[in-house]
Amino acid sequence: MAVAQNGEMSAAGSVLFLTVLGTVSQVLGFGYRVALSRMVGAEVMGLYQLLMPVYSVLLSLTAVGLTAAASNLTSQHLALGNGRGAAQVLGTCLRLLALVLLPVGGAAVLGSDAISVYLLGDARTQLGLVLLVPCAALTGVENLHKHVFYGAGLVRPPAVTELLEQAVRAAAVLGLLICFLPQYPERAAGLIVAGMVVCEVFSALTLTVLYHSRLGGLRRQGPGEPGQIRRRRILSIALPVGANALLGNLMGAVNATLIPRKLVEGGMDRGEAVSELGVVCGMTLPMLSLPTVFLGAMSLVLVPRLARSAALGQRNRVRRQIDRALSAVSVLTLPAMGMIAVLGPDLGTFLFGQEKVGEHLVPLAAAMALSCYQSTFGAALNGIGRQGSVAWISILCDGVQLAFTAGLVARPGIGMGGYVLGTLVTSALGLALCAWQVVRATGLRLRLFQWATAPGLAALLMALVTNLLYRVLRDSGLPLPHSLAAALLFGGVLYLAALNAQGVHLRELFHLQ
Repeated sequence: MAVAQNGEMSAAGSVLFLTVLGTVSQVLGFGYRVALSRMVGAEVMGLYQLLMPVYSVLLSLTAVGLTAAASNLTSQHLALGNGRGAAQVLGTCLRLLALVLLPVGGAAVLGSDAISVYLLGDARTQLGLVLLVPCAALTGVENLHKHVFYGAGLVRPPAVTELLEQAVRAAAVLGLLICFLPQYPERAAGLIVAGMVVCEVFSALTLTVLYHSRLGGLRRQGPGEPGQIRRRRILSIALPVGANALLGNLMGAVNATLIPRKLVEGGMDRGEAVSELGVVCGMTLPMLSLPTVFLGAMSLVLVPRLARSAALGQRNRVRRQIDRALSAVSVLTLPAMGMIAVLGPDLGTFLFGQEKVGEHLVPLAAAMALSCYQSTFGAALNGIGRQGSVAWISILCDGVQLAFTAGLVARPGIGMGGYVLGTLVTSALGLALCAWQVVRATGLRLRLFQWATAPGLAALLMALVTNLLYRVLRDSGLPLPHSLAAALLFGGVLYLAALNAQGVHLRELFHLQ
């Protein structure tokens, strides 16, 4: 327990630290994606988007559930002073990862030809598919160590490593492309995944060394836990989380492969259909995700703290932590989505050189805001041990999304609009169901003014005024980057003033204690 306590930051300090580093990391990652998109084009980005759901499926089959168990149980053991039990959790999770990875990875490599042709619908994904197997193995090792750090309340080592990881990924992928382009689309997609493998080698080795350096002494503290009980507790968390992730990612993979097929059924050329997938999922959605970097940091801090409070029976503290997390998400997410909704079309064209980036921006921005709320409620459910609720809600929402894609994308005049509509509907549905489950489990009182009305009105005012100012500056001949910077700065100040006028003070929101 001493190791965790001595290195532990306050909740607010942890969120702030993770958010700052995460922002830098996200900016680096976004710059990398912009450079990548310009180097390989929309069609190769579409192939890359077809591969990423397979990567997620591999991780959900092997590592996702184990990482959730590692974070949750590490936090619980340290709260009770059992450092040896926390160390045993990591060792068991690593052994289980290896046990599952061998057959899953072997099947993926041996069946790569059939998977690329019949499941992904494009034989050009085969090379990238084979390279995803070592990438997923290394990511599993990395994530297990990373979540043990988060469970112990030590945010600096994994956060700094993640920042360096972005730089290594950008250097590796872009360096390989610079050296070997031009290539056929299949080889270009394979080069991207090869760069990811190099990055994961760095991250897995770095976090393993840091773990033994910072937390190696845990095994000498506390009585430990019998192996049978430990495995049962790990599997009780890992199986529902992993099953949820697997089913969700399988549906996501089906959805990603279905979009180009349905667009082709609607009369679009195959290359154009893959490019359309690359624009929406490889450019528009990442641009919308850029301002939500704080969400991952907050969830990583919130889940183990909720697990600790729940283990100690502190129900009032659980409700207070969830309330403050939702308030913080509101005041950060809504203005970000408002800004992108009005400035995003020109920003997307400027960054990616693709006018279609802004085509579905407004409904996707609304869906992103709803999904941020849903993610926070989902993190709360994971923290209090209701992983099963998160699982069935996610599966239901993924099924609804898949139904929208299958039923609407092929229709003339709708196309990608069917996928976008499904994203908006499923985000709203997931939010409603997760909020209902949290209220039932914790007795949380919904504070709609604090969570939605006040920041929503402030964000609306900011978006309208920012849009007007931006148009005036552009019409006056000011260059695009200067107009964007001036509009963003003025909009941010206006938003803070509008919040303050409604009695919402930021200092009170960012404390998860």
